[in-house]
Amino acid sequence: MLDSLIAIITAVAPIALLGLGFGALLGFAGVRFKIDGNPLVDNINNLLPQTQCGQCGYPGCKPYAEAIAADQADINQCPPGGEDTVQALADLLGKEAKPLSAEERLPSVAVIREDECIGCTLCIQACPVDAILGSAKLMHTVIADECTGCELCVEPCPVDVIDMVPIAATVQTWKWPMPEQRDIIPLIQIASDEGGRA
Repeated sequence: MLDSLIAIITAVAPIALLGLGFGALLGFAGVRFKIDGNPLVDNINNLLPQTQCGQCGYPGCKPYAEAIAADQADINQCPPGGEDTVQALADLLGKEAKPLSAEERLPSVAVIREDECIGCTLCIQACPVDAILGSAKLMHTVIADECTGCELCVEPCPVDVIDMVPIAATVQTWKWPMPEQRDIIPLIQIASDEGGRA
């Protein structure tokens, strides 16, 4: 009995020691050769509106941020972010701001005409942020606070009961409009003329 126990221990002990050795080696390698994510990608991603709408040509904001960081995409491809996001990206990357490649839209939210909804669930499947509630053959509704206005739910609707409604400006959402370049240059010229006269 004792001989068989010793035989088992001598067979298992080398395997256990090998396992411990390889585990320690992998643990050391994991710490020593750790690769952090690209902080530039994270900074770019934090500036994007996180609508995950795909209007930039990428499946979401993170892939678009990765493409910008790799210099494979321009900084002006995000319509939901608008000119403010383009300017913020230009400041971060030290590039010149460009006009949006697509038309900037007013912030909007999807609204389902609930009395006409047939409950097909196609809009629920299309929504990238799960802002639509409902189930099969029952009425659906949009959680307005969660809706990013990406319009991805509009096209799949077979009965065309989803409308994009502009969000009314409130004290919290209103922003002072940026002056146009043509409005700034005359002010600079007037200031320089007045400086020359003094």
